[in-house]
Amino acid sequence: MKGKDMNSKKFKIHDSSKIYGNSVIGKDTVVLENVILGYPEHKILMEILKQNIEIEDFDFPGCTIGANSIIRAGSTIFSSVKTGNNFKTGHNVMIRENTQIGDNVLIGTNVIIDGNVKIGNNVSIQGNVYIPTNVLIEDNVFIGPCAVLANDKYPIRKKYELKGPVLRKGASIGANATLLPGVEIGEGAMVAGGALVTKDVPPWKLALGVPAKIQELPEDLKELNRI
Repeated sequence: MKGKDMNSKKFKIHDSSKIYGNSVIGKDTVVLENVILGYPEHKILMEILKQNIEIEDFDFPGCTIGANSIIRAGSTIFSSVKTGNNFKTGHNVMIRENTQIGDNVLIGTNVIIDGNVKIGNNVSIQGNVYIPTNVLIEDNVFIGPCAVLANDKYPIRKKYELKGPVLRKGASIGANATLLPGVEIGEGAMVAGGALVTKDVPPWKLALGVPAKIQELPEDLKELNRI
């Protein structure tokens, strides 16, 4: 699909939205105002500019959006992004290239996913979260509003292999928490709101404070997230 015939009986796309590349949109999906799907990643865009042609005239992958999804106004999803079914965004979401997203995932308003990210099934990411490149988020993870994940241990100062956090199955991250590069949040673990996580959090433990200290997780919280 290259921005043509953008409405059919299978899905509905607002007239103000743009679809680029060979994008695929699943059945019963709704795309609202001013959405951009399949926007070319940097290397593709540079080739388009080099050839001095319109984006619509260049053959490239686009994105894939699963069935029964809702993409809300102002969101941009780059080429080589693939989502599962029942995918939903808030407004003004940006998801960059080479990101894979499972089924039943919610991405809240103003979330930025900077590419090369893998997200499992039944995940809820609340508004204003920042997710850098090279992050793994497994199934049933919750990330609260305004949480920040980092992947650069020495920003600008020296070379470092960018390595984002790993969030294992059923982990919960509280609002305004910060996860430093390379930390692993274990299965079922919880990070309290506002915590600064500088080291791994073992499965079914609680990280609390600045810098975060590891504590026992209360027994009544030792169950997977209900997403």
